[in-house]
Formats: sequence, structure tokens, C-alpha cells
Amino acid sequence: MLEVEGLKGGYGAVEVLRGIDLDIASGEIVALLGSNGVGKTTFAAALSGLIPCRQGSVRFDGRQINGLGARAIVDLGLIQVPEGRHIFPNLTVLENLELGAYCRGRANRPDNIDKVADIFPRLRERFGQKAGTLSGGEQQMLAIGRGMMAEPKLLILDEPSIGLSPLLVEEMFALISRLNATGLTILLVEQNVLQSLEIASRAFVMENGEIRLSGRPAEMMNDPELQRSYLGLA
Repeated sequence: MLEVEGLKGGYGAVEVLRGIDLDIASGEIVALLGSNGVGKTTFAAALSGLIPCRQGSVRFDGRQINGLGARAIVDLGLIQVPEGRHIFPNLTVLENLELGAYCRGRANRPDNIDKVADIFPRLRERFGQKAGTLSGGEQQMLAIGRGMMAEPKLLILDEPSIGLSPLLVEEMFALISRLNATGLTILLVEQNVLQSLEIASRAFVMENGEIRLSGRPAEMMNDPELQRSYLGLA
């Protein structure tokens, strides 16, 4: 579904991404792991058309998307839930969800609101509540629900567990696994290595704007050198 080859990008004179190769097959959860500041969010932004790709190739669902704007990429079904949630705090929960279908999925908006509410029953209870008054976990649910309103073919989740309590982190990863079980393809951008590897089909480890390691989670979990050098598990 997604094929990235030799992707370079950054901000101004600063090159952050230094030739990224990554692929995602339909139906997978692929985890992009790495510590803060290694380029994970920049990579997600480049895929979504929020920053330009300076070099390399990005193909999504069989189509070259280099150079397309963010709106065109959303229209194709590549949807990002950004780090930090970025909900609209002064709008209600329902209004936030409705805005998720502003570009894509508008025709099915009522049905999709029901689907999101079935996935997140707590949001249904708070449809009329201002989004800024929700708890951190509820705001993350709202951000994901808003992304689901656009009927994603590939959903990018950028640091969905950040700022959540350990109990809510467990709940969030269980939810991501359930979404994937419905057939949704997910790119999970995370610092939380252990729980990401528990639900991912494959994983890539980024360091200094480059992919240093990739493979099946079991391989990474069981290799002491990889644990010490890249994953911080030893």
C-alpha cells in the first residue's frame, strides 16, 4: 500500500530525513520506532504532504504522491492523526468528528459518526461537551475518531500514547489492535517500543533521520545487541 524509497526532506537548510526506505502492505500495523528528535514526525509530515519531499519516491496505493498537496493526499485516503492531538477545544466532540469528514467521507458522515461512537462509547456520551474539557485519553480517542471519519485506507498515528497514564496506554494499544483487526492499515509512529512491538506486524527503527533496523517484532525483541543499541530494553 505504501512504498517509500530514498526519501529525503527537512526544514530550510536542515536535512532531517536522509534517505528513508520503508514499505507497508495492506492490512499491516507497521511501527516506526525511535527516540524523540530522530525524524519520525518529520517523516509522517512528508508522507502527508505537509513538508516537501526533496528527493526519493513515495507511492501510495499504486500512485506516486510526491509533490501532491496535503488536501490531495487526504482525498486519496492517507490520513494522519498528529502528535499532540490538535483537536478543536472550543468545539463540541460531535463538531470535531464532523470536521474529520470535511475533505473525505462527507457523504457517509452520519453512518461514520455512528461507527466511531461504537468504537469509542465514551465519545457518544460526550457529543455535546466541549472537546477541551475532555481528559487526555478522551482527547486522544477523539483525535483518532476524527481521523476515522475520513475513511482512511492508511491511518498514520503519531505518538498516540504520549502523555497518557500507564492504564490508558494499555487501553490505547488494545484499541489500535482492534482497529487493525477490522482491516485498517496503520503506520504507528511511537517511542513506546515494547507495546508497539507487541501489536505490530513489522517494525522499523529510525536514528538520525535514517532507518537503522527493520524486521519482525520477535526478531527485535530477542536480539540482545539490538535491544542494547537501539531499543533501550536491556
